[in-house]
Amino acid sequence: MKKKIYAAGIGFCALMLSVSLFCIIRHYVEGKRHTDDFTRLAELVEQAGESKEQEHGPQEEENIRLLHYQELAEQNSDLAGWISIEGTTVDYPVMYTPESPDFYLKHNFEKEKSDYGVPYIAEDCDPLGNGDNLIVYGHHIKGGRMFGALMDYTKKEFYESHKTIRFDTLEETAEYEIIAVFKTTAYDDIGFPYYLFTNAHKEEEFTAYVEMCRELSLYDTGETAVYGDRLLTLSTCEYSAVNGRLVVVAKKVTE
Repeated sequence: MKKKIYAAGIGFCALMLSVSLFCIIRHYVEGKRHTDDFTRLAELVEQAGESKEQEHGPQEEENIRLLHYQELAEQNSDLAGWISIEGTTVDYPVMYTPESPDFYLKHNFEKEKSDYGVPYIAEDCDPLGNGDNLIVYGHHIKGGRMFGALMDYTKKEFYESHKTIRFDTLEETAEYEIIAVFKTTAYDDIGFPYYLFTNAHKEEEFTAYVEMCRELSLYDTGETAVYGDRLLTLSTCEYSAVNGRLVVVAKKVTE
């Protein structure tokens, strides 16, 4: 009897080990595929731009940059733009599906199921420029992948050398200057509901929002925004609290 129990225990442990190994391998394979897919997309954008430049001849830098995204948008019309932060792994397409706002939370660029998803714009925002605040969500993936790279902004030293974010739509290129980085919680009565602010009805509302972001900021950037500025808010999970979020708020740089 004891031998049977012992054998059953060994069998169960072996089964659990096999399941664990399978999960680890699957996670590794999906992670590598995730990285390779986005590398391929970035290369496709660059190659498409070089091809268009040869086809149309010399053009202004901004026009060439916008041409980079045309071939990608032909593959998936949900593409709203491209986000990148120089010196980081953030270099991704940004999607927009207002009728199914969280679709890319669990789907890749090819619309296949994926735990890694693709950065995407909140449903109440307008990627083409209307509104005061453009909110972009992205998964916090370990190893500095996806918006996990934003965790470096918890250190002011990192911010000092990475102060700007580039977000290009299909119609314009733009840089955004970071004004605040903070941690909060979502969907409770304690945290700051930054995700509800997309458009101010009056100047006082905009000013109050910006002041709260700066008050919560982990450090003083020395930058602020005034009514009429366009904000870009990047949001990802932060695991020091239940439903924790790390939020990076930036303002569009005007020439």
